[in-house]
Amino acid sequence: MQHTPTALADALNHGCRCQTLDAAQLQRELGRDAGLRDVADTLAVTHPHLFSNTAVFASQATVQAVQAAVAALERTLSLPAWAQQVLPGASALAQADHGPLGVFMGYDFHITPQGPQLIEINTNAGGAMLNAVLLRAQAVCCGLMNPALNAYRNMATLEDEFVAMFQAEWDLFNRARGQAPRALRSIAIVDEAPQSQYLAPEFALFAELFQRHGIQAVVADPSNLQLRDGVLYSGALALDLVYNRLTDFDLSEPIHAALAQAYEKDVVAVSPHPRAHALRANKQHLVTLGQAATLQALGVPPADQQTLLATVPACERVSVDNAAALWEQRKQLFFKPLDGFGARAVYRGDKLTKKVWEQIQQGDYIAQALVPPPLRAIQVGDAATELKFDLRAYTYAGKVQLLAARTYSGQTTNFRTEGGGFAPVMWVPDAPVPPALEERLPCHSSNC
Repeated sequence: MQHTPTALADALNHGCRCQTLDAAQLQRELGRDAGLRDVADTLAVTHPHLFSNTAVFASQATVQAVQAAVAALERTLSLPAWAQQVLPGASALAQADHGPLGVFMGYDFHITPQGPQLIEINTNAGGAMLNAVLLRAQAVCCGLMNPALNAYRNMATLEDEFVAMFQAEWDLFNRARGQAPRALRSIAIVDEAPQSQYLAPEFALFAELFQRHGIQAVVADPSNLQLRDGVLYSGALALDLVYNRLTDFDLSEPIHAALAQAYEKDVVAVSPHPRAHALRANKQHLVTLGQAATLQALGVPPADQQTLLATVPACERVSVDNAAALWEQRKQLFFKPLDGFGARAVYRGDKLTKKVWEQIQQGDYIAQALVPPPLRAIQVGDAATELKFDLRAYTYAGKVQLLAARTYSGQTTNFRTEGGGFAPVMWVPDAPVPPALEERLPCHSSNC
């Protein structure tokens, strides 16, 4: 059998159905703080498909390729020429640079035989804290799991890195205002009706994390924010920083007026923020980042051009001029609304009806080359099945902090799939499948 760098990871993803999640340990990790014990006790009922029982395996070559792609993307998206090209079409609020870079950038990839392919870019990628907790609740199911888990044993290091990221954002905000560095004292985690959001448990986890590090933290609806005497308040708490989980990326909705004014007037640090979304996450960028001539004109270094062209699938804006050709090619395409998020109103071309196609032409859509997601074998009760998965790289300042997977069935990622949900990514060597392991695969037990 010919050896490829991903051979071992592929064999494990397709043949190992080990269930690595220790549910009791997960409950203990979620309930470390007394205020979170109710969440921990009820999460299996309220969010039955949030966490997968099974890990996803990735080769060192895949991990390194993702890291290289993220670095090339961030260097490109940080070029002055890039800002000059994209900001004229952005909102007025996105024009000024207030300092912060934006926490928890998310780059989503499908893994292919040709390497990772970029599917999506997000400025407020959810799930990092949930995945940090999930990693602490993994059980060793076989010898390969020991080295895979070793990198994650000291989870305090990862959580400390998250807190340091928010402090770095606060430092950048103060530096941009010409002020001396000082300790971050207060944070509001802001989303609309936060307690009703599907990832509300993560908000509670972040609040507890900040409080453990001496930072006052609240979870707040934007309607509860008030701008008074040059200070943004959540109730009686004066805020240094807003961890922005809103999907109104340019803060244009009336309910977000207080936050928008505070951001514009440099009253509070906001992260992520409208400028970060305009520079990094507008879906038009998926078109631009795959165009060789444009990258060259922007002054992207040749090595980064090569990385981007190998990583970003072909993508184009749907228009009257190309509509007929795109309809003919639709089975090889995936259609996304330009201002969409969270897999809303996205369509696989082979599932399109004429009616939906008419709606796409009337809307503002991009057509992305279809990159089939990889598959992960899992055991759900007595049934063996395979789920699709993607890899999400949570990043800050161009560096990958955490890799996580989302397993699912259907057109797009979701948290409604039996056996699916967030899954930890375990790194395995770029090595052939050991003969002893090959004899045991496929493995249908919960422990190989």
